[in-house]
Amino acid sequence: MSSVPGVSEVGALDASDPLRHMRERFILPEGVIYLDGNSLGAASKAAFIELETAAKEEWAQGLIRSWNKAHWFELTQQLGDRIGRLIGAAPGETVVTDTTSTNIYKALHAALSLRPDRSVIVAEGSSFPTDLYMAEGVAATRPGTQIRLEGVNAPTIEELIDDKVAVVLVNHVNYRSGELRDMAALTRKAHDAGAIIVWDLCHSAGAMPVDLNGADADLAVGCTYKYLNGGPGAPAFLFAAKRHHQDLRQPLSGWWGHAKPFAFEQGYEADAGIRRFLCGTQPILSLRALKGALDIWDDVDMALLRQKSVELGNLFIELVEAHCGRFGVKLASPRDGTSRGSQVSFSHENSYAIMQALIERGVIGDFRAPDVMRFGFAPLYIGYHDVWNAVDALRDILETEAWREPRFAVRAAVT
Repeated sequence: MSSVPGVSEVGALDASDPLRHMRERFILPEGVIYLDGNSLGAASKAAFIELETAAKEEWAQGLIRSWNKAHWFELTQQLGDRIGRLIGAAPGETVVTDTTSTNIYKALHAALSLRPDRSVIVAEGSSFPTDLYMAEGVAATRPGTQIRLEGVNAPTIEELIDDKVAVVLVNHVNYRSGELRDMAALTRKAHDAGAIIVWDLCHSAGAMPVDLNGADADLAVGCTYKYLNGGPGAPAFLFAAKRHHQDLRQPLSGWWGHAKPFAFEQGYEADAGIRRFLCGTQPILSLRALKGALDIWDDVDMALLRQKSVELGNLFIELVEAHCGRFGVKLASPRDGTSRGSQVSFSHENSYAIMQALIERGVIGDFRAPDVMRFGFAPLYIGYHDVWNAVDALRDILETEAWREPRFAVRAAVT
């Protein structure tokens, strides 16, 4: 747009939005503009229906019979395949299980098992901290293993990849800035050096089309409680390319990953397929809530989703800079929408207090230390007019300095 759009132009964008009807499938509080789906996705009506059925019928009435009759035992693979469709995986390559942190631990060990003659893990210094913490934990169990970090040992991750590197652990979308990596190019760089690559998809699964197999990726992990709307603490997922299955070894050799778990054999024999990444008994109620959340995605055109995501982010940047730029907010995300995930970050020296004032006004984003306000745009339930209203609230808070009220400076446990 050549000039800053007005409210009527924003309304026209909503009226012509092909995804507008999807909002009706979510439960959103009245008067709230929810721009934090990149941290916790909104609840869907279908998730509650599935959860109620699983609790009141299958658990309460079916009891232990539901492992077979309600097909609880197969949920990890069934849901894995449904997520696999959204991330470019073939059937049998994705499993829903455990947490993202646990899956990173398993994936790194598995990658190292494919390159036993190498001892270097490469990661981003700006990575979400759990990725680095788990890499440290893996290295601590393998004497001689070293960690190289982008931004610490070299300016770019590409400069760190050589013939000593066993595995590259990298985020598809940076959690703080929203910067998007070129999956195909970086995977090719890792493979050219003989390394295995593990992609963290926490901020891209459900936010944009992902093509793991098209990029020839080896392993990937991700969560389901952000853009996939599985609910707080919903089980994560793990992808492993089928070509690696027979050679992968992961350290958490629990009974659910056994080739014949109900044979109750004394020794461990890993399942031949993706189930080898399972460990213990799975949280069925959480899995069933996720099943309901994933029902929505059967009706989503991912190309339209990505188009709207970019448009929402671009509109937000344009409006914030036009109406709030004079108050010291600075863009902390790529300006080019094709280089961003589905979030936009702005920095300000008083970001925490400003965000708390926004949340009190019903515009919910979040804060990331040291000075970043993050705004997530989940295209299934966020509209263009939501963006307009959010920026108007931000402008008013900055203009009136409402954020200076002392209560907004009090740090909560979760930011």
